[in-house]
Amino acid sequence: MTHLLISVAFALASSGAYALGAVVQERLAVRLGASTPWRVMLHALLRARRWWLSVALNALGALLHVAALAYGPLSVVQPLGALTLVLALPIGAAFTARRVANRQWLGAALTIVGLLLLLMLTVPGSGDGMDPADTTTLIIASALVLTAMIAGTAMVRRTVPRSLMYAIGAGVAFAVASALTHAVTRQYEATGAATLLSPTVPAIAAMAIAGVLLSQLAYRGSGLGAPLATVTLANPVASAVIGVVLFGERFSDGPLAMVLLVVAASAASAGIVLLSPPAAAPRGGTAVEPKVSQPRTPALCRR
Repeated sequence: MTHLLISVAFALASSGAYALGAVVQERLAVRLGASTPWRVMLHALLRARRWWLSVALNALGALLHVAALAYGPLSVVQPLGALTLVLALPIGAAFTARRVANRQWLGAALTIVGLLLLLMLTVPGSGDGMDPADTTTLIIASALVLTAMIAGTAMVRRTVPRSLMYAIGAGVAFAVASALTHAVTRQYEATGAATLLSPTVPAIAAMAIAGVLLSQLAYRGSGLGAPLATVTLANPVASAVIGVVLFGERFSDGPLAMVLLVVAASAASAGIVLLSPPAAAPRGGTAVEPKVSQPRTPALCRR
C-alpha cells in the first residue's frame, strides 16, 4: 500500500508539472501570435526564459512519471495522467484572470471519460521488450508519420484543425519517446552502461524535443484546452497501438467492447470540440475564426 501511495503522489506531481508546462507554452503562443512563421517563433522561443521553464517543467513531468511507474503499475499511473487536463484549466484561468467556463469543464470531463474507456479496453501483453529490429522500425515509421503529418498541416488553412494536427503529432512523438525509453530501460538491465551508447538514446531525445515543439505549435491561436486534450488523448492511443504491434498487447474484443470503443471515441471527440475556441459570428451570420494579436518578438525575448 505504501508503494501505491508513493506512486500516486508521483503521478499527481507529474500531472501538475505537465499542466504548468502546458500553460506556460500556451501563454508564449499567445504572445507570439497565430500567424508568426515557425522559424521566427523558434528563434524567439530559444531566447525566452519562459520557454526554457516550460521545457524544464515537461522534463520534470517525465521524470516524475518514470518514478511513479517505478512504484506502481501502469494501470494506475496512466489514468492519473488525464489529470493534466483538469489541472491545466484552472491554472490557465488563473494566469488570465478568467474563470473556467462550464463548456470547458464539460469538454474536459468528456475527454477524460473517453480516455479512461480507451485505457480499459487495452489488455496487457506478455511484457516482452523490443529487439533492435523493432526499435529501428519504430524510429523510422514514427519519423515518416510525423513528417507526413507536419507536411499535411501546410494544406490546412483553418487554425483550429491545423493546431489539432500538431497536437496529434506531439502525442505520437511523446508516445514513441516513452516506448523507446521502455526499450532502453530493459536493455540497460541486461547489458548495463553499454546501452547508453545505443543510437536509441539520441532518438529518444529527438522524439521528446519534437513533442515539445509540436505541442508549442499546437497552442497557436487555439487556446489551451483543445490542443492539450488532444495531446493527452493521442499519447496513450499511440502508446496502445505501439503496444499492440510490438509488445503483444491487444484491445478487448466482443460486442460490448465495440460499443465501448464507439462511446469512448465519441466522448473524446465531443470533449475536444467543446474545448476548442468558438468561432466569432459577425453580423452577416458567417462564423469566422477569432483573430489573435501579434506582439513584437523582442517583447517576448526580454521576458
